[in-house]
This record gives sequence, C-alpha cells and structure tokens, in this order.
Amino acid sequence: MRRFAFIIHPLRFDDFARKYRFTRYLPQGVVETAFKAVGPVMVGHTTGVRSLTGEELEGWLIGLPLTPKILLESPYEWVLKKLERAGHLAEQLGADILGLGAFTKIAGDRGITLSQRLSIPVTTGNSYTTATAVEGTLRGAARMGIDLDTAQVTVIGATGSIGEATSQILAPRVRYLRLVARTRENLETLAHKILSDNPETNVSISLNVAESVRESDIVVAVSSAQDAIVEPEDLKPGSVITDVARPRNISSRVSQARPDVLVLDGGVIEVPGPEADMGFDFGFPPKMVEACMAETMILALSGRLENFTLGSHIAVEKVKEINQLGQLHGFRMAGFRRFERAIDENEIELIRERAHKTAKPDHSMTYRIP
Repeated sequence: MRRFAFIIHPLRFDDFARKYRFTRYLPQGVVETAFKAVGPVMVGHTTGVRSLTGEELEGWLIGLPLTPKILLESPYEWVLKKLERAGHLAEQLGADILGLGAFTKIAGDRGITLSQRLSIPVTTGNSYTTATAVEGTLRGAARMGIDLDTAQVTVIGATGSIGEATSQILAPRVRYLRLVARTRENLETLAHKILSDNPETNVSISLNVAESVRESDIVVAVSSAQDAIVEPEDLKPGSVITDVARPRNISSRVSQARPDVLVLDGGVIEVPGPEADMGFDFGFPPKMVEACMAETMILALSGRLENFTLGSHIAVEKVKEINQLGQLHGFRMAGFRRFERAIDENEIELIRERAHKTAKPDHSMTYRIP
C-alpha cells in the first residue's frame, strides 16, 4: 500500500461558512484573523485508489484554515511554520510524500525550504497541472475547429511556473503565441528563450490582459491573481479558454453571459479504481481531483519518493514524464468540464453555432453582451 498526504485550504471566504456556519455572520477580517491561530487538521481520508498496475493507494487531506490573502500577505517564515506543522502531521499519519495545494505551493519559495525541513519529499503538482492544461486546451481547440496555424494563442500568467512551462510546450505547436504577465522584463526574457528554441513561432508580449484576450482564439489562464481578471466582454466568440488558476481567473459571469465561448476547467482528473473515494467534497463528481493532487498520487503509486516539482521553474521533461506515469496508472482527464459541470459534444456544437452567429469580422472589437 502506497501512502500520500495533500495540503488544502479555503480558496474563498465563503469556504469558511460551508465548514463553520457561524462565520457567515462575522466580518471577513475577524474570521481570517481568528483562524490564523488554528493549526493543521486532517479533514479527509482518501481510500480505494487502485492503479492499472495493481498498486493500491491511500492518503490524507490536511486542512489549513488560511485564505489566499493570509498565505500571500503574511511573513513567509510564519506561513512556513504552518506548512511545516502540516508536513509533520503528514509524517505522523504515515504518508510517503506530501503535495501542496492551491496557494500553499505559491507562497514563499514554492516548497523548496519546506522540503528541507521534512523527512518526506514534497511536490507542488505543477508538472501534471501543466501537462493536463495543455492537453485539454488543444483537445478543446480541435473540437471547436480552431486551426493552430492561424490561431492567436495567449497564456495569462506566462512568467509563473505553470505559465512558463505551458508557453514552452505550446510554442512548437502553434504559430502565434502571446505571453501576458505583470512584468515586462520577465516577459522579454521568456520570449527570447522561446524564440531561440522555436524560431518559426511568432511570439509577442503584453501587460494588458483584457486587450490580449479579446484578440485571442485560445487562452490558457494560469495567473496567481486572487480575483477574476477576465470578464465576459473580454472574450472573442468561438474562442477556447482553459482556466487553470484557483481561485479562478475567469469571472463566474462568463458561464451565463457567454454561451458562445468554450470555457474549460483546467486539470480535473479522474483517478483509477472502482472503489476510489477522495474522502472530501471538492465540488467535483466522485473519483475526480485537481491535477496537482493527482501528481502527488501518481508519484506515490510509482514509488517516486522525491521532490519532483518545486520552485519557480518546471522542467518540460518532468511535465512529459509525469504525464506518461499518469497514463501508466490509469489517471485521465475527466472529459470536458465547464465551471465544474460536465459538457458533451452536443453542447460544444451549440457553442460553435452561437459563436458563428455572434462573431464579428473585426477581431479587435469587443463583443457586447446583449
């Protein structure tokens, strides 16, 4: 039996109210401050996962009651101590490897120092997140009939760890690639690297999210922004946008306001085993988890007890390797999902039809919601 642990935390203030109902009557700041004193606790037990190789897996979900705001704005040494306590709990439970979920993998040096303070290896899960984000995006583009030789492809948050690897993997497969992030210097460095490896690819950079999205046929959103940065009016009819970020980069209004756009949830994975039980309600159907958690599970099943994905850089070779290991064990993308709801070929065809009706010949124009 292989064993893993995975750290989770509330992504929004509303998550507190679902777990602790009394908090809905209190100011957000009061609740966030109060829960800073609460330590890690085991909130779920994953059982029944069984690889195609026959290897079995169990795991523990360790909760930290800290919002993204607290994790990103608090002194990292304080955050690190919280993560270290969660890691020691994982060790006591018997885990062989620890995965970092959501903003726990963004804070500080992205797991490097934490791995040095624990006796078990640590991974952020970003390699498998990258692999499945690219795979899902290209599959979605094919369903929408988008030609990769003419499409404008944009990566939002391109200079982050997932964004950089995503951009490097997409570059040889598309002709027009736009990189979007906050810092021009970092964008220029990444663009030069991509161009040196892919001289045939047309690479541009931008600091303007909305403007870039309006001109794009394909978008991969991986920014670490705490709030939505893409609104319904920003999207081009018939485009495909994969939202890998948690919290989402894409406004929830898009689900109702833009039925002519294919929005995909990035990195939702179905795990192997008929009896698989995640032991926690992630808001997905049974047997489904985020790709970052799936990476931790894949490494445990493979006996790859190592610090696989840490820091601000993701090796493209590791992205390919973890994808192959996932296939070996029977992990797979959970079809197409739009705002955590499964969509089928009929719905995609409806999106294509609506896009044809609303498309404008001038791609620089903003689509206006009726």
